[in-house]
Order: sequence, then C-alpha cells, then structure tokens
Amino acid sequence: MGSIPISQQPLAPPPSKTSYKIASIPADGIGPEVISAGIQVLETLAETYGTFSFDVTHFDWSSDRYLQTGKYIPDDGLEELQRFDAILFGAVGDQRVPDHISLWGLRLAICQGFQQFANVRPTRILKGVTSPLAACQPTSTDDNDTNRRKLDWVIVRENSEGEYAGQGGRSHIGQPWETATEVAIFTRYGVERIMRFAFEVARSRPRRKLTMVTKSNAQRNGMVLWDDVHKLVAKDYPDVESDKMLVDAMTCRMALQPESLDTVVATNLHADILTDLAAALAGSIGIAPTSNLDPTRQRPSMFEPIHGSAWDIAGKGVANPVGTFWTVAEMIKWLGEDEAAELLMLAVENALDQGVKTRDLGGSAGTTEVTAKVCDEIRRIGRDRGLGATSKK
Repeated sequence: MGSIPISQQPLAPPPSKTSYKIASIPADGIGPEVISAGIQVLETLAETYGTFSFDVTHFDWSSDRYLQTGKYIPDDGLEELQRFDAILFGAVGDQRVPDHISLWGLRLAICQGFQQFANVRPTRILKGVTSPLAACQPTSTDDNDTNRRKLDWVIVRENSEGEYAGQGGRSHIGQPWETATEVAIFTRYGVERIMRFAFEVARSRPRRKLTMVTKSNAQRNGMVLWDDVHKLVAKDYPDVESDKMLVDAMTCRMALQPESLDTVVATNLHADILTDLAAALAGSIGIAPTSNLDPTRQRPSMFEPIHGSAWDIAGKGVANPVGTFWTVAEMIKWLGEDEAAELLMLAVENALDQGVKTRDLGGSAGTTEVTAKVCDEIRRIGRDRGLGATSKK
C-alpha cells in the first residue's frame, strides 16, 4: 500500500499548554497594588511564551475581613489552598489590628499550617540599583559588574519553629510583677532538615560555601544544638565549605566583607533580622523577595515580597513592585519555568538600568510606570529570542 501524501496526513495536535493554578492573597496596605502588578507580569510572560498559562484565583483574606468576621482565614481555608500549585502573597498588617494578631492570623497560619519550613531570600545588587556599601561601588579601576558580584547571597531561614514557635504566655497582667515568657523551640528534626536544605542550596551554587549563624556563646541550649547539628550535617557535604558566625558579628561581616558570604542559614528570628539588613545593603527593602517553601512539595509553597504593608504609601501609586517581580520569578522557577524566571529578572534589571525606578531607589516612576516598562522589556526580549507569539509580531 502506498504512503499517504504529506498534504493529506492529519495534523499533529498542538503541544499542550501547562496551566498553573495560583492563589492570590493581596491582603493589606500596598499588597493589592504590588500583587496586581505581579499578576500583570505573569500574564505578559504567559503571552510571550505561549507554552504555559496562569489560572489566578483571588482570596479576600485581609484585615478588613478580620474586622468584619473575626477571622483572617475561613475554617476550610487551608483545605481550599491545598488545590493550588503556589500562593502569591502581598502583605499583612493594619493600623487597626495589633501586629501579633494579623501576623499569626494570616501569614504564619499558612506557613506553619503547610509546614513551609524553608524561607529562602536571595539577595544581590541588581543593575541600576546603588548599594550603600562602599565596597560594592564602582571605582575607576573596578567595573560595576565585579562590584555587584561582591554581594550575591542566599539566606535560608528556618521558618517553622525557633523563636517564632508561639510558645509562652503572660501572667499577672497589669501588676508590677507581670511576667511574660517567649520560649524558643528547637527540635533536632527541625534543625537538621533546614540545615540539610541549606547545604543543598549551597551545593547548587558555584561557590559551594555555607555560613551558619549562631549565638551559642549566650544561648547555651538551643543554639548549641544548632552548632552540633551543623557540625554533624557538614560531614555529609565534604564538597561544601562551611563555617559559623555569631549573629552580632555577622552584621559586621555583611557590611564590611560582603564578598566573603554566599549561602547563609539561620534561625527564624536571626534570619528575619539579617534578611532585612541584606535587602537594605542591596539597595532597598522594596526589591527583596521571599519564598516560603515546603521542600517536600506535599503542600503549596507561598511567595511574597518582604517589604510589608507600608501603610504610609498605600494607595499613592508609588510602591516599588520590583520585590514582587523578583518574588514572581522565584515562584515560577519553583514551578519549573527557569527560563521564564531568568527572562523576567533580565527585564527587571533592564528597566532599572534605564532609570525607570521608584523613589526608594532614587527614581521618580510610580508603580504603574515601572510595571509597564518591565512588561515592555519582557515582550522585547521575547521578540529578540523568537519566543512564542511575540516572534510573529
């Protein structure tokens, strides 16, 4: 029997498009503004590639909801979130609600409920951003790229126990002898799993270097456990150079010897403080991302910019969306879209390098202008690379 002419053969079905289910929780303050910008960037990436899409569902979990209902999250909220591939979170915090209620009512309820025990915060100096560190400024004999590489870190924060375990209490309230306790809980299981995760992160980076932050000279129980577990786990990673640093000395090292650091692991409290310092040293807290990961992937991970609700600028259209864009890049990298994540960060740096940046970075652009520029850069790079539908325009 003769073969069927090519012109008469049935067309092959088009390649399937991957659809990612994203739960959006803008929450409070500038959260709705920056999350809206982040979703716009996600949609632009999807249009540019044409091989994936994002199905975004919005949740109104916020301080407004709490004030109306007495709850941030409905009773079946975590069960509902379980069906999503990832969570994109804005910020929680409202002047009408005490901070410890809003934080524990929403963000920590998700992080701890889903055992997102690894909080990962990359930090580097983006193109077009000026660091306050003299050691990272260009000179006549040292090019800008080399100086920017002096600060290129990943800080891994234990995200489920430690100083934020929520153990403790108050008694004799209002009396001169009122007593309050805040008990830090460190388990060998929890410390070892974050330590191994951090060593794996360090191993995946070119320098293969890990610094463990401690305070075992003063905290002679929990932090000595950290020291012991670090020493034990390090034996399983002979290819990773590791050292330890007292947290107070670590602040000096970050400011004076940024090039000596690469991957850092620390407790919930220590890393919470150090990562804000890291963001400031990189130019602004408005550019920094966070990933709250469940490395087992049994539950969805949550991604958020670290800048908080920033009520002083909410609704003014001046919030820096770069932290959310970087967060989006980390989210889609976690979902497996590494190339799209790299393209997004290139677009962000191109926009910043061309001077399109918000006032916290020394510019005059608003949230909408920065978002539009980054989206334009995504499309332009897509056309240059011949990606998807953009190559036909």
